[in-house]
Amino acid sequence: MGTAENLIRGGGDPVRPVEPPEYWRYTLHLASLAAAPDEADEAERVAAVLRDPDRVMAESAVVTHLDRRAARLLADERFQDWARAVGAALEGRAFPVARLREWSLLQSVNQGGPWSAAELAGASDWCQRTAVALLTSYEALRLLADAGRTRRVRHAAAQRLVRRPSL
Repeated sequence: MGTAENLIRGGGDPVRPVEPPEYWRYTLHLASLAAAPDEADEAERVAAVLRDPDRVMAESAVVTHLDRRAARLLADERFQDWARAVGAALEGRAFPVARLREWSLLQSVNQGGPWSAAELAGASDWCQRTAVALLTSYEALRLLADAGRTRRVRHAAAQRLVRRPSL
């Protein structure tokens, strides 16, 4: 809703429009998820957020949290336990499940675990861009430079390979 519509409807200050309730719930969900003391409590909180009546907002909050948490745990030995615990709470939610699966792929590549070229080459644009930004695996970067889904990914991977000594 624009400023003019806000004024016409009596929505309040034209400089600061009234925020919709889902905005505040989203913010509260993120704060709750970030404050989880352990994996079990975090999984319970994820499940609670996913019970929010606004499915799109709830999944968005969960995926934002997954992105923040997984990035911090990428090189941590606790990643797999965390992914298993949170993954159980995501059942039936295609987008959050796919995002967690892609973070697991990135973690496996990053830690030298099992991964396949087909899996990385077929990953989403988001996953490939994130891989180029975060990973140091020569094999993964070479694959993305040659077979990345987009020109942006291929170029960024090639640039990381040129700067390889700093990796």
